[in-house]
Amino acid sequence: MQLDRDDERMLAGEQGETRQKMLELLVALGKVFGAERLVPIKSAQVSGASYKTIGEYGLQWLNTLDAKAVVPAVLNPIGMPRDRWDEMGVSVDFAQKQQAVVAAYERLGIALECTCTPYYLRKTSFGDHLAWSESSAVSYANSVIGARTNREGGPGALAAALVGKTPCYGFHLAKNRRPQVVIAVTADTSRWTIAEYGALGYHAGKLVGNRIPYLTGIRPEPDQLKALGAAMAATGAVALYHVEGITPEAQKNHYDVTGLEAIPVEGNDVTKLFREIDVEAVALGCPHCSPEELRTIARLLDGKLVRKPLYVFAAQSVIEANQDTVNAIEKWGARVFADTCVVVSPVMEQYAGIMVNSGKALAYVPDMCASPARIGTTEECIRVATE
Repeated sequence: MQLDRDDERMLAGEQGETRQKMLELLVALGKVFGAERLVPIKSAQVSGASYKTIGEYGLQWLNTLDAKAVVPAVLNPIGMPRDRWDEMGVSVDFAQKQQAVVAAYERLGIALECTCTPYYLRKTSFGDHLAWSESSAVSYANSVIGARTNREGGPGALAAALVGKTPCYGFHLAKNRRPQVVIAVTADTSRWTIAEYGALGYHAGKLVGNRIPYLTGIRPEPDQLKALGAAMAATGAVALYHVEGITPEAQKNHYDVTGLEAIPVEGNDVTKLFREIDVEAVALGCPHCSPEELRTIARLLDGKLVRKPLYVFAAQSVIEANQDTVNAIEKWGARVFADTCVVVSPVMEQYAGIMVNSGKALAYVPDMCASPARIGTTEECIRVATE
């Protein structure tokens, strides 16, 4: 790999042992994937933040590091709200361990915004190089914004945050961002919500695996694109997709998809996922809610008393910027929590049946929460929570 003089000094240990080891990790990754150089990044998003997933050995490793992030960097969701963990029902033992993980990252200069939607926190622009790790965030950055990031592992994203660069391979290169398969949707999508687009992503991800799909026949809005990409990343390994006439690179490049495999998707492929099961709790915000999603929940909940646990998840900054809306949601018995989500919080493991409006959650809840999952529209979720 081609390294500049500053990189070579760092690799020689002139900026400390931690940065030396982090750069060694990035160089090794780059060599594995054939990167010719490192590329400076605008921001990083670091996974391995929940104690539920990182465990004691991960915490011990974090505490061996001694450096500060040199680019804006945030965490993926952790296992509890930092300020309201007792209200959520998190045990004292887990809370203490989670707080130790958060403290370790804070010492490394990672901002304590624990979210899978870092694009709501600061402006990310077309063409920006990033080192993000959470699958739905990577999908949104690449596809909806047109930024450039691979799906980084937790250590790789942390290394990039501490060094300020990442290996230039994969989706950082324009030649690797072209469509590889067509998903031709023939259903009437005029009344589709984020739930139907999440179900489409759930189905499509299984069809395409890790290929880059080019979707036709749909006109999704930003929150629907978020739901679509998050689900494709969960059931497949889709880190980039294009939607005809909608996503920025599809508009800019006018891709010729003639000759690519075309897979049809009919309405029944999506609606069959909306099966009914007994539900003990409802969870919304996977990925974390946008301001518009919070407003929708508040409108649908207005005047209806929550009778089943109703969890709503969003980034702390989004909650603070929309406090009146959050207060309106919580007035009727729902709870809006920052920092965590249905997938990574151990609290959700107590329920035998969780209803969601997310294809991503539909994919992850059975394994991560040991609970069957049911998908429905946001309106249906509110109805089930209040009936």
